[in-house]
Amino acid sequence: GLFVTDYFTRTPRKLSPFRSFASIELFHFHIPEDTVIAVWNLITFKEQGGTFGDQCPDRSITVYFRSGAPSVINPLHTHFPRDTAVPGSFALTLTWTLPNRTTGVFNVTSPLPGDWFLAAHLPKDEGKISVKGLYEECQYLFQPQLIVQRLVNIAVLYPGHVTEQSMAPHNRSCLYKVFVPSYTSRVLVEVLRCRGAEGCPLWLRVRAKAPPLHNSTTLDCREHTPCQLAQDLPFWQHWYYVLVEKHPGVPGTVSFQVTVQLTDCSRPSLARPPFLPSSASMNMPHSFGSAGGLALGDSPPPTSPNDTKHPVPIPITSHAGERCWPVRPTLRNELDTFSVHFYIFFGPNVSVPPDRPAVFVINLLPVLDSGGVLNLELRLNVSSLCGENVTVFGCLNHEVPLTSGDNTSVTCETESLAGFLLSVNATASLSRLRIPYPQTGSWYLSLRSLCATEHGFEPCTNVTAEVYLRAYLSPCINDCGIYGQCKLLRTNNYLYAACECKAGWNGWGCTDNAEAFSYGFQLLSTLLLCLSNVMFVPPVAIAVRSHYLLEAAVYIFTMFFSTFYHACDQPGIVVFCIMEYDVLQFCDFLGSLMSVWVTVIAMARLQPVVKQASVLYLLGAMLLSMALQMDRHGLWNLLGPSLFALGIMAVAWTARTIRRRHCYPPTWKRWAFYLCPGALIAAAAVLLYAFVETEENYFYIHSIWHLLIAGSVGFLLPPRAKPSRRLGPLPRRKGCGYQLCVNEQEELGLVDPAVASINSICTS
Repeated sequence: GLFVTDYFTRTPRKLSPFRSFASIELFHFHIPEDTVIAVWNLITFKEQGGTFGDQCPDRSITVYFRSGAPSVINPLHTHFPRDTAVPGSFALTLTWTLPNRTTGVFNVTSPLPGDWFLAAHLPKDEGKISVKGLYEECQYLFQPQLIVQRLVNIAVLYPGHVTEQSMAPHNRSCLYKVFVPSYTSRVLVEVLRCRGAEGCPLWLRVRAKAPPLHNSTTLDCREHTPCQLAQDLPFWQHWYYVLVEKHPGVPGTVSFQVTVQLTDCSRPSLARPPFLPSSASMNMPHSFGSAGGLALGDSPPPTSPNDTKHPVPIPITSHAGERCWPVRPTLRNELDTFSVHFYIFFGPNVSVPPDRPAVFVINLLPVLDSGGVLNLELRLNVSSLCGENVTVFGCLNHEVPLTSGDNTSVTCETESLAGFLLSVNATASLSRLRIPYPQTGSWYLSLRSLCATEHGFEPCTNVTAEVYLRAYLSPCINDCGIYGQCKLLRTNNYLYAACECKAGWNGWGCTDNAEAFSYGFQLLSTLLLCLSNVMFVPPVAIAVRSHYLLEAAVYIFTMFFSTFYHACDQPGIVVFCIMEYDVLQFCDFLGSLMSVWVTVIAMARLQPVVKQASVLYLLGAMLLSMALQMDRHGLWNLLGPSLFALGIMAVAWTARTIRRRHCYPPTWKRWAFYLCPGALIAAAAVLLYAFVETEENYFYIHSIWHLLIAGSVGFLLPPRAKPSRRLGPLPRRKGCGYQLCVNEQEELGLVDPAVASINSICTS
């Protein structure tokens, strides 16, 4: 055949340590039909400070592959919520072969066509809280590339038609494909008139959706006459590939004919019950009654489940032959992103008769619905059992309804198909199933009622069970509970949802409490972070006593908003917010930086020049507000104002030292008992904040940070300024009235009062 090679690539992305599925990087690819091989080239490289990160440590990278929907991964081995089905996926770990670059290759022979998803992450780290901009962070960038090779012009087999083929000596195989429409109960592939040097030296292989592999359904035509390979309950609306392969070492030319027969269950020629009431055929609840009789053969076969309101027949194999049961469609109601309800006509209560299954179809839209969670709930109406020991089994299967033919089996799988089994009875009347990131397409739910006896399950007699059925699509499992947040994420044009857990809870639905914080610990951590701000009370008292009223107001502002910000910032349930979180965070950061700013400006002793000091206070407030709005976690938001204020203080102290010809501050006691201890305490607080704080010790390390910063302010705040020794004007003797002093020239706006002589008229 003729091969065509396609190439796809994605933009490199920065990988993050794994904490939850919200921290992974997801890549979306589309593999075309008739692809015989797909090769992923996985490129990973390090960066540090805009250059290659040769000094960065080697950290393993895990990549997951899955067809049809994103992978449901669990690298931390946490517990999934109850009633959750976990689909499988491929996993690959990349190791480093070069100091700053590594490449991995992942090959898939005959991959399934459609959407493929790659998920990549770094291993979980120790949770260190690093200050942004303190040092150049090591970045690990990941870029996947896809190369596919597909066949073109594959021969198409038409059902009922015979195709002749002659295989030359240098050819080893011939590949065909046949399209299987909906409501097909059986695919039969047959090789006819096979002639070769050694009888019929051919292998016959059949596979759905993609070309066959070595482990696909296979038949040796040497050992079977006639050479027929049947597939019961095939996938609907898909291509089936037929590979006729010659035995190795067979000389000469081999000629044969190949044909395909499809058994269509919707044809009236097939056996079906002679008469079914309309309410029974639609599996309606008893409350709707029966509107008369209607044979299934009277309703025309539809072209699609979405284009008809009539029941659609499906096949069920049995010893007596093939029979068809109706499929009830569901109505799709979209409420929001990944919030879809599937309503059943004449539901949600459905009747399950004893002699036939009740089958429903749920259609998930391609790509759009695979990023959420498919939820299914069955609730048995015990009063409808009439005292019988009835169990209702539900089988949820993808792309084809799966039912058992012996009417007593409770399995939900065959040799080539596997579904999800649910059951409800009088003892356990409720059953749930959750499928995170379901594959899109049609999902079929088959309900059957069986009676339990001493010899196992047997068909019931004259008992029609009534079941409440609820099916819906949600973003996350139970909205991630009270200890998680459901986040809507996007990668290019693909949307998906994932839980981000807090307070030590883990798992796909934030239900694993193995490392969860207790209520007492949450309360203790909240009280530590909030009450540690009380340490600002002594600096406020010192500032008021020293007549630093502006500084005292800033400290009170900082103490108030830091307390309520940390009360609102807690990860657990001990949370109290008086304002929006963003407002509290901004005010807390602004108050912290303003406290540093006004303290250092006060230490500079600019009080004699009152207007210049006020300008600096106002300028600092405006610049800090602008910097925090740009980046609240940047290093220079803290260092920039601090260094600028320290520079002003250094210039002021140097000027006083030069003017007085004596070191300023002049007394050694001020240095020994105030400035040096205060500077050491502040330095220790900065070191704890920058290098020691982690997610595990955040509660007490950050509380110590509050205590140290507030304590350093109490040491560094200068004492009250002494009054000036220069003599002022003598006090004027006051009479019994009042004095009114008016500067005539200033009132007239003629001269600058700062440079002109002042002539005041005082009257009393």
